[in-house]
Amino acid sequence: MPTGPLSRFRVIDLTRARAGPTCVKQFADFGADVVKIESPADANDDQDIGARDGFDMQNLHRNKRSLTLNLKADEGRAILHALVRAADVVVENYRPDVKQRLGCDYETLKGVNPRIVLVSISGFGQTGPYAARAGVDQIAQGMTGLMSVTGFPDQPPVRSGAAITDVTAGLLATIGTMTALLEREQSGQGQWVQTSLLQAGLQLMDFQAARYLVAGEVPGRVGNEHPTIVPMSAYATADGHVNIGTFGSAMWVRLCEAIGRPDLPARAEYATAAARLANRAALDRDLAAVFATRPTAHWVEAINAVGVPCGPIYRVDELFGDARIELPLAASVPHPRLGSVRLVNQMVELSRTPSALRSAMPGLGEHSDAILAELGYSAEAIAGLRARRVV
Repeated sequence: MPTGPLSRFRVIDLTRARAGPTCVKQFADFGADVVKIESPADANDDQDIGARDGFDMQNLHRNKRSLTLNLKADEGRAILHALVRAADVVVENYRPDVKQRLGCDYETLKGVNPRIVLVSISGFGQTGPYAARAGVDQIAQGMTGLMSVTGFPDQPPVRSGAAITDVTAGLLATIGTMTALLEREQSGQGQWVQTSLLQAGLQLMDFQAARYLVAGEVPGRVGNEHPTIVPMSAYATADGHVNIGTFGSAMWVRLCEAIGRPDLPARAEYATAAARLANRAALDRDLAAVFATRPTAHWVEAINAVGVPCGPIYRVDELFGDARIELPLAASVPHPRLGSVRLVNQMVELSRTPSALRSAMPGLGEHSDAILAELGYSAEAIAGLRARRVV
């Protein structure tokens, strides 16, 4: 059985794609007993993210047990409800009408176990005209304004290179679930936790959305520039690019000293934050001419030495190859066919009760017999369920 700070919790995983598995992965990495429910015939289902042994599925579904279950069959739903009686959390990302048909809507599950926390992740919420729409990351990036502020002013809108609303929705669901579990310690009651890709995208818009709500400003695309702070951008160097980020006039002065242009802050058009914003194009030209004279590594060292944020623009291989990053970015897990597989590590560190990558994604139905036996099914009963294609 799992060990770790969350080992007392059982999570039933009904999720597909990315947002739901991202939420469940947080619990699995910290030791919760996660039972992944899968259709008996979905080994290569195209609703999942790539091949079962592929990088995406392995990364999303480590540390879980797999139970195959036909939820369209009465016996399958009965097994699900038997699991729910002893579970703490159910995570799903079905359309609202599908939940009802499969018997995993909140009212049904609450009737089975009043302490259950149901977590629902959707594209656009559980009610309203958009509720029945299929939701994917790119659509959410477009509808929440993220694409409207990403890219260069003279180019079309651009999506982020990562599935940011999917991942954010999963993490928001984790926060909501943890909050519900903490509250349950006082009330003894579960509740329904809901979030969506649309809400995740708005969460990521953050100050850009606040600009509109508070100041009435509709932000646009400014490329690598910060919308309101100058200079904060990416500049070409002699051998690549460098990011810099200055906050306030004191940091601006230190930056100019580090790059050998102490004269710039004395110029009226660059003396204040407002002036720098108004004269962004001219300032960028002055800085670009300086940065082009030396390689990236020189600027990263020189500018960080004076306390100004500065860094290279890495490819992913360069990130994992930087020996000076002393963070556990990756971890290895044994796989029966692939050998030792390196996966993206858990990105939250706890000093006493850390996470752990204990096992690879399970084989389809690998733990079905063991889980059913835990529920009291005999070997003969399990054989009968297999014969009837319930599991």
